[in-house]
Amino acid sequence: MPTNARIRQQGRRSVVDTDDGVTLAVREFGDADAAVTVVFVHGHCLHAQSWARLRSHLTREWGPSIRMVFYDHRGHGESDSAPAHTYTIDQLGRDLDSVIRAVAPDGPIVLVGHSMGGMAALAYTRQRPEVVGSRVVGVGLLSTAASGITRAGLGRFLRHPLVSALRFGVERMPRFAQRVATIALDNHTSVVTMCGFLRSLAGFDESDSLAALGDIPSLVLGGTNDLLTPFEHSVAIAANLPSAELVRLHDAGHSVILDQATEVAHALVRLVTRAGLHHVIDSATDPVSAITQPRTDRLGCALA
Repeated sequence: MPTNARIRQQGRRSVVDTDDGVTLAVREFGDADAAVTVVFVHGHCLHAQSWARLRSHLTREWGPSIRMVFYDHRGHGESDSAPAHTYTIDQLGRDLDSVIRAVAPDGPIVLVGHSMGGMAALAYTRQRPEVVGSRVVGVGLLSTAASGITRAGLGRFLRHPLVSALRFGVERMPRFAQRVATIALDNHTSVVTMCGFLRSLAGFDESDSLAALGDIPSLVLGGTNDLLTPFEHSVAIAANLPSAELVRLHDAGHSVILDQATEVAHALVRLVTRAGLHHVIDSATDPVSAITQPRTDRLGCALA
């Protein structure tokens, strides 16, 4: 495969060192000097390539005119593992800051976070409120929550005593636990990473951070069949964001970036357009007319 074609398919690879010395793997697509950067933040036990299907749709919509940045969280994908005590949402917010400062030090940014990635984006905007509006001009929160994960859906099990016992067992016998998890879950994320984030997820509360987003355009999207972060979480987020578009995907579960990539892509195109960045989009596709309407409800802004 010619070098240019391989770069287009696999992206430009680089690494970023975080504030505590962990090396994160980064991939970039689109023009290196594009006027706009969209940073994608993946969920728990996923990786940068989890966005591949969505990225393919967005590449057709945007061409090279918008740069897309994908990276692996610490302990995920091709990034380094880290001490278990650093597996927190707060640290992921700081890691996101490290990535932005390294690969997108200037120009407008749109943040897109799925599941735990959305939580990391909220932590980042709380930690760096001065960037909201000045650098961060739009936010997409996909299948995520701002608080109360343990009150609904499968998140309720995070408070179960067995989860604490599982964390203890992983700490005592990490190699054995990894072998079991790899076979049982068909997931190659380190079991130490898997369990390391559970405490932070259980106590996660960034509901007050929504105010930091002000009135910048935002997308809040979820599926009706999401058992991990039920759609009620999306409703609660949108109710606190005055410029939110709330999108409900019928019959969609938690993995909307995989299972509903077309609908999610068009919603993100609308987000970038609402952020006032439509002039940089080099695409002949009408994103609204391409949506499969019977499967998608665009519920507008905050629900009363």
